[in-house]
Amino acid sequence: MNKGKFYLSTAIAYTSGKPHIGNTYEIILADSIARFKRLNGYDVYFQTGTDEHGEKIQIKAREAGKEPQQFVDEMAGEIKQIWDLMNTSYDRFIRTTNPAHVKSVQKIFKKLYDQGDIYKGYYEGWYCTPDESFFTESQLVDGKCPDCGREVHMAKEEAYFFRISKYADRLMKYIEDHPEFIQPESRKNEMVNNFIKPGLQDLCVSRTSFDWGIPVTFDKGHVVYVWIDALSNYITFIGYDADGNHGELYKKYWPADVQIIGKDILRFHTIYWPILLMALGEELPKQIFGHPWLLVNEGKMSKSKGNVIYPDDLVSIFGVDAVRYYLLHEIPFESDGTLTYELLIERINSDLANILGNLVNRTITMSNKYFGGEILSPSEREPIDDELIKLALETPQRVEKKMDKLRVADAIDEIFVLLRRSNKYIDETQPWILGKDENKRARLGTVLYNLLESIRISGVLLEPYMPDTSKKILKQLNTNKKDWESLQNFNGMVPGEKVGTPEILFARIDPKEIKEINKTKNVKTGAEVKTDPEKENTKEEISEYITIDDFDKIDLRVAEIVKAEKHPNADKLLILHLKVGDETRQVVSGIAKYYAPENLTGKKVILVYNLKPIKLRGIESHGMLLAAQKGKNLTLISTLDDIAGGAKIS
Repeated sequence: MNKGKFYLSTAIAYTSGKPHIGNTYEIILADSIARFKRLNGYDVYFQTGTDEHGEKIQIKAREAGKEPQQFVDEMAGEIKQIWDLMNTSYDRFIRTTNPAHVKSVQKIFKKLYDQGDIYKGYYEGWYCTPDESFFTESQLVDGKCPDCGREVHMAKEEAYFFRISKYADRLMKYIEDHPEFIQPESRKNEMVNNFIKPGLQDLCVSRTSFDWGIPVTFDKGHVVYVWIDALSNYITFIGYDADGNHGELYKKYWPADVQIIGKDILRFHTIYWPILLMALGEELPKQIFGHPWLLVNEGKMSKSKGNVIYPDDLVSIFGVDAVRYYLLHEIPFESDGTLTYELLIERINSDLANILGNLVNRTITMSNKYFGGEILSPSEREPIDDELIKLALETPQRVEKKMDKLRVADAIDEIFVLLRRSNKYIDETQPWILGKDENKRARLGTVLYNLLESIRISGVLLEPYMPDTSKKILKQLNTNKKDWESLQNFNGMVPGEKVGTPEILFARIDPKEIKEINKTKNVKTGAEVKTDPEKENTKEEISEYITIDDFDKIDLRVAEIVKAEKHPNADKLLILHLKVGDETRQVVSGIAKYYAPENLTGKKVILVYNLKPIKLRGIESHGMLLAAQKGKNLTLISTLDDIAGGAKIS
């Protein structure tokens, strides 16, 4: 089944710093769409990457004592590593320092100049360095950048300009004739009313005050403005050629079906980008989707606010699929979403551990218990079965309709409607009662078949959002029926075959053991304590004094590490086996970044002995080790003298 081509892209990440979880939402959102389209029978091309030129990069590199190319090489590597960590299925990760891209952008710039769409002049205005944008006095908001709210400064320099005013009426007509072009509707209204209707000013497209950019071939000292450079990536990397000698990928996939961007860069993608394509004589993308933001406790993430959360930290505690699920489910189509640890844990416990995980585990367990894992042919159907079967067969189409409108959170909800109905079906049919009566064997087999098939359909549909979880579900079902065609009939599970072994998909989390990052950015995960290096040289007031009675409640013991190994499901965690007197304890600790397992054997450490056991990424941890951190260095706390393991500290 091939429904044709589907090309989607993300905005390319700026290589000025490590992406936080809010930045990461975009690639996960795009990945869910790409994965669904592949499942749905499309030939998908999915492109992402990094934006690596500009004054801000040059400044950041200088501050780091590095050459710009070295700096962006390192940052691009870190960004790609996070994209890979989040299990995103991009087809190509591009970089704007790629020599072929550089040459292609130079040809685009020269073509626009030769046809009179770019001309030379001078620019004087308020300049925002982080956004690399000029603004007029009237465009400023409270004297600051209207896009990011940061300080601006007056700048004047010789520059080339792009005649976007020439194409304003044509763009307006295109938007009117293609109401689906800018989504959501509110974003379109914002662009039309705030920017296009008041009148478009020609755009500054070259700079002379720095040199970290693509050189203008016909005027030494000018570099191509970063937005012309960055925006062109969507066509240059699939083979666009300004001379008309386009590559096969360009001929096959352009125009893009949807371009996923953040709402903060909507103006560049819905005004400058389509006008650039119009000037080049190329088709416009079919749709630009400006997604909302992920907020932390109702505020935008910012290093200055101290509320930045990084994806690898979340993944090390909760796992990739749990983080993917939360981001995709909790950020609506149009409105900003909020991330709190409390809500994340609540979603894991209720949706993933209970509704999904418990359903799968109970059903596989009952199949093994009553029939040795064998799948029986459904032979005794009753009216109560019809509602579940009807819903299961309707769910793929319901999900498809939501995904066609890019309503990813709503699509996930449709799957969970089926999962909830399946749980209700268990309560209605009571298979544990049927299992006590040999005469009800055929009916029990039918009930379990209906459950297994509903889980199979749900498991296949979950792949775009939680790919690893989907794989685990289908493995437990022991089925290879996982394509779109297999969802059209309620007969994917094969009678006579056997299901696999039940495994826990998501363990419940005790919210008391995993606390949200507080205002001083201390992190307590139950495995270790880290202090904020930015605060290490400042005196902080004690938030609350304790008494000797409080201290007496803490049981600290000397423990010897007898074995250390990597956690199978978390790169940042180590599993430590401790000898505490005559007892052996297992502790999961987030110190893999600082210690190799083989270097820990025989070390004496300090253990919080009476801490309630918890599970971290599916492995039980009984206790917590004391550690101190300064800057990027962390060390486990031990004793000055060789004290026997099990000794109590008082």
